[in-house]
Amino acid sequence: MTELEKAIKHFKKNDPILFSVYKKGNVKQLKPIKKEQYFTHLCQSIIYQQLSGKAAGTIYGRFEKLFSKKEITPRKILNLSEDKLRSAGLSYQKIKYVRSLSENVLGKTLDFNNFNKISDQEIINQLTQVKGIGPWTAEMFLMFSMARSDFFSRGDLGLQNGMKKLYGKELSDKQIEKWSPYKTYACLLLWRSVE
Repeated sequence: MTELEKAIKHFKKNDPILFSVYKKGNVKQLKPIKKEQYFTHLCQSIIYQQLSGKAAGTIYGRFEKLFSKKEITPRKILNLSEDKLRSAGLSYQKIKYVRSLSENVLGKTLDFNNFNKISDQEIINQLTQVKGIGPWTAEMFLMFSMARSDFFSRGDLGLQNGMKKLYGKELSDKQIEKWSPYKTYACLLLWRSVE
């Protein structure tokens, strides 16, 4: 039985409302990305912040083209001039952020090799030390890059709206705990409910 199947079985037993959302549309199995892709994923998250998907996609596409074979590395980012990064459409703020991320990775204050050995909270603490990575970005990293299955992003507006739509209110931490150990799958269903 896949993790998704276990999650759905869990919701069927513990939360019929969430289970009914699953019956209306498919939800995908979470799959972790390779550790070697963490850096690129975080760059992408920074670039996508506060932009529409289409605009962010265009800028990220131009950003990728600055690197031969689209191999984005901390060293290559630091070697690019500000003008070059601006030409891709990055704001001065986001240039600071991707450079901060690069410096943290090169300086080993952010060591992706340890991420599978430390807790979710420790990962969030490490990621949020980087300028431009806030709690929400760190939480999305846990959910989608690392595929941690038991995580809930309390500050996410879409999840708050999903709870209000399905339950008529935001649920307490105690109520959310009944989704454990599959809270991330609950998030996928809540997002689905407001799409």
